[in-house]
Amino acid sequence: MTERLSLIISDSTDPRHNLALEAVLLETAKENTMILYLWQNDNTVVIGRNQNIWKECNLKNIERDGVTIVRRPSGGGAVYHDLGNLNFSIIADDAHFDIERQTRMIVKALAALGIETEMSGRNDILADGKKVSGNAYQHHRGFSCQHGTLLVNSDLSRMGMYLNVDPAKLKAKGVDSVRSRVTNLKEISEKADIGILKEEIIRSCEAMLNTTAKTDLLVDPQALRREEERFSSEAWTYGKNPPFDMFMENRFAWGGIRLEFRIKAGKIDGLTVWTDAMDTEIAGVLPEVLADCVFSPSVMYEALQKCGKEEYRDIAAWILNQEV
Repeated sequence: MTERLSLIISDSTDPRHNLALEAVLLETAKENTMILYLWQNDNTVVIGRNQNIWKECNLKNIERDGVTIVRRPSGGGAVYHDLGNLNFSIIADDAHFDIERQTRMIVKALAALGIETEMSGRNDILADGKKVSGNAYQHHRGFSCQHGTLLVNSDLSRMGMYLNVDPAKLKAKGVDSVRSRVTNLKEISEKADIGILKEEIIRSCEAMLNTTAKTDLLVDPQALRREEERFSSEAWTYGKNPPFDMFMENRFAWGGIRLEFRIKAGKIDGLTVWTDAMDTEIAGVLPEVLADCVFSPSVMYEALQKCGKEEYRDIAAWILNQEV
């Protein structure tokens, strides 16, 4: 059982600082210690590690309204944050990291406010069938981070202004718009309040670990500055969007994917992968597996079949049926 619970509450609403702090906490985490990190971003769009920023975001509206856009290290889709949204991060060594237990802890904190919710898969918490919390995950050097959002009193209308949601994603979820599948906790209970929710999450986490949270965790200021520079850089946020000769795009149960191929002399000379899948390794593995491969559905199918994971088998079967 985890022996210690360290509590960090950010006093900044700058997403570059907050993501930098989370990165430092994950990098310096210690065994037998769970870190509970609570934070808020103001007027921010956060995109997943492997997403295409030009496709996922309405950059014209973002620039017009002075919205900060940042890229997080974990997978998943794009989200909008404002001060009506509370973010939580849970960091622990892999031996003590338990997604179901941790998510259940958040559910219990909400129950203390009289809000009944349920876990939906690995990623969402639902109230009355609507999403009030989405989660993403990151793994690093034997430690893991679960971070999630809690919609308390967020301006949900802004999601449609800044995010370009894939129609196939909405169709897969059986809804017509982003607004129809999410809701604020405040709409369910007047007791929903950022300050009170913070207290209940801390209390619920302490009960889960049967310990008292400590607030004496020190952060290296130089490491924090380095990470702030990374999350502030255009190279990290926008990445590269090299030209391509053709693309394939599809949505699976585990997420959407777009493959942009550069072809030279009938072989794959380069591949860029954009995806909102939780598995961040997909974007790195596919270019390696298909590098210098003959641009033929059957040849690509055979190469991907050797990868083993369900996601790669799905991609292989899909590519096999493509006309190229």
